[in-house]
Amino acid sequence: MNGKRTGVKVVAALGLALAAMSARAADQASQPAPAPLPTPLPPVTVAAEPEGFVVQSADGNYRLQFNSIVQADGRFYENDTARLASDTFLLRSARPILQGTVAGRFDLYLAPDFGQGQSLIQDAYLEARFSPFARLRVGKFKTPFGLERLMLESNTLFVERALPTDIVPNRDVGVQLAGDLAGGVFSYSAALLNGVLDGASADLATSDARDAAVRGFLRPFRKTQGPLRGLGLGMATTFGRQQGALPVYKTPGQVTFFSYVTGATADGHRTRLSPQANFYAGPVGVIFEYAQSTQRVRKDPVAADVTNQAWQVAGSWLITGDKASSSWVSPRRPFDPAKGQWGAFELAARVHEFTVGQEAFDLGLADIKKSARKATAWGVDLNWYVTRNVRYTVNFEQTKFEGGAATGNRETETMLFFRAQLAF
Repeated sequence: MNGKRTGVKVVAALGLALAAMSARAADQASQPAPAPLPTPLPPVTVAAEPEGFVVQSADGNYRLQFNSIVQADGRFYENDTARLASDTFLLRSARPILQGTVAGRFDLYLAPDFGQGQSLIQDAYLEARFSPFARLRVGKFKTPFGLERLMLESNTLFVERALPTDIVPNRDVGVQLAGDLAGGVFSYSAALLNGVLDGASADLATSDARDAAVRGFLRPFRKTQGPLRGLGLGMATTFGRQQGALPVYKTPGQVTFFSYVTGATADGHRTRLSPQANFYAGPVGVIFEYAQSTQRVRKDPVAADVTNQAWQVAGSWLITGDKASSSWVSPRRPFDPAKGQWGAFELAARVHEFTVGQEAFDLGLADIKKSARKATAWGVDLNWYVTRNVRYTVNFEQTKFEGGAATGNRETETMLFFRAQLAF
């Protein structure tokens, strides 16, 4: 009897287990199927490079890069008896820069600036790279014109740019087509822009007039290994119409030395022209730049074309034997005292001059007792490239004038610049 009872119990237990399993299966069948696991995202790399902090996809088609330029300056004016300027320390530039690439061809560049007690957008543009021969840029960017102006602020030889930059338009809003031909032997830029004053930047148009800018730059020996491989020759022009405000021109110490009289205005066509050249060979670099601006100026009943012009010649020598360049200088032996490394040292010198058209004074459009007709400057400079990203500069500059004072010539400007720079 006990055996029979045990068998009955086993059968009953099996039946209950089967029933429970059937119920569970039926319940699971009534539930929706679980969602498939998401496809894993492609790998992303994060890196700190000399060029900046980078986040990008494995294939490089999607990229986000953070850069920055910080420049802290000291300006000290000697024998400034007229009190035209003040000795000062200032934050010359403070730019967090964001660059991005989407789908491998479409680039973003955004550079606000919080230096000199102001907040503004220096650059903000989108660029489509259709091919090496054609890049389309739309937004706010540097006008394709001046040789020194087109250099990055972090890469110029001297603390402030030379006198031709007073004529060279700075940043403008518009559209630009640019490209490189024959592997970079020839580069071109052509832009349609709102139009800005000489040496100035603007975000908004002040009239219906527009400026066109065209620049070509030839490196005829780029693909050779001869001594002229680093030679570059360029020509740039802008043309259009300007109404209203007229420019002022400043010394290397950023003090105004020329302005038109009250009531004078721009009133018609304006053309600019700039032949330019540079040369880099080993530790030596040379740049030449000439800029000319012709503007129709009116102060009733007089109207005339006024032509202002400026030029500069500058040379540099990396005495530590490092390679000179219009872009970054990368010390072969970056600063590391434990290894006896002190970075790279560079000596530079320049001569530059600005001449105002005599017609401005002859026709009463400018006052020789308040504005100089000519500024002639020379400067010497020592750059210490501690690393690729850190640089210290000491710059001496002297500028003499013709006219500009009630008793004759304006007082000579003699000054000393200091700069500490971090750029990546």
